[in-house]
Parts: sequence; structure tokens; C-alpha cells
Amino acid sequence: MQLDQSLSQSLSRWNLLDSAFYQAWSAGELPVDALATYAHEYGAFITTIADGWAAHGDDAVAAEEREHVELWRAFAKSLGTDIGAASTPAVAELVEVARRSFSDPVASLGALYAFEAQQPATSASKLEGLRAHYDLGAEAEVYFDVHKDDLDEPALLLERMRALPAVDQERAAAACEQTARALRLALDGLYAGCVAQA
Repeated sequence: MQLDQSLSQSLSRWNLLDSAFYQAWSAGELPVDALATYAHEYGAFITTIADGWAAHGDDAVAAEEREHVELWRAFAKSLGTDIGAASTPAVAELVEVARRSFSDPVASLGALYAFEAQQPATSASKLEGLRAHYDLGAEAEVYFDVHKDDLDEPALLLERMRALPAVDQERAAAACEQTARALRLALDGLYAGCVAQA
């Protein structure tokens, strides 16, 4: 249970729904330009997710994640942008953290879990915010609609981490902490940029 507790603590400590960025999105207070910047820059992280699944040999989910990049691209295009490189330092750091973790079979499990375990709740929140406050059309919603009920992937990652030797469980948990932190700081960096431009 030490693994489960460690993972849970990391997700609680860096809970993405507590970020000012997602809270402003939910309240309809996030400028559309900030959504566009998010779609453009955070997309650079979204493109790395397939590599994380491939790193521990799950080519089926990796292929599915590559298809999901196109759903994210549709979200970006609804905002008049496309997936691009991250210019916000905290988002660039997230991409770098992900690339390092997603190149290692053990670390990839924990790093993916930091994202996948939070994705159903964050997707549901973002979808609700889009529908209530932003008139972007159905294409903008598909990525989040697909992921709002996806509990299978985090469950699969947790099962695989529980099957690891104790030393590898510690490595996976450390990767989860590092990635959860980077995810939250990326949102904080995007929000700080949004506030600075306002």
C-alpha cells in the first residue's frame, strides 16, 4: 500500500483542478487568447504521451494516443491555432520532464499516471466550462469528451506499477511526483502569463 499512498499524495499535492488556470476556465473567466495559448503550448506535451505508453511496450495504447493528438489539434484549430513548441518556461519544462520519463519503462508508468489519473476529472471540468462559457463548437469538445470517463488507463498503469519490484515502485512513484509537479507548474505558468497580458 506504500505505492498507492505515495501516488495519492502526489496527486493531492499537485491537484490540477486546484490550479487557478482551470478554476478560471470553469468560471468562464479565462480569456479565449489564454485558451489558445494553452491549446498551442500544452499540445507539445500531449504529443509526448504516446511515447510514454510505448516505453513500457504498450503499442496498442500508444497508437490510440497518437490518434488523440489529432483530437487535441481539432481543439487547437477551433481556437485559431495549432500544436506548437512551448514558449512558456514551465510548459517547456513539463515537456522535458515528460520526455525524460517517457523514455524509461519504469518511470513512464509513474509519469503517465500523474496525467492519466487526473485526466477524467480535468476533462469533465474543461468540457463543462467550454459548454457553459465558450462558443467554440463541437470540434473543440471531442478530446475532452473522449477522456472524461476514461478510468481504464489509470487502472492499468496502477496494476502495472503494483507488479513491479519494490525498488522500481519507488522509481515509478518518484516519476509520478515529478510529473504531477511539472503539470501543475505548467498551468501556473500559463495562468501567470495570462494575468500579465490582461
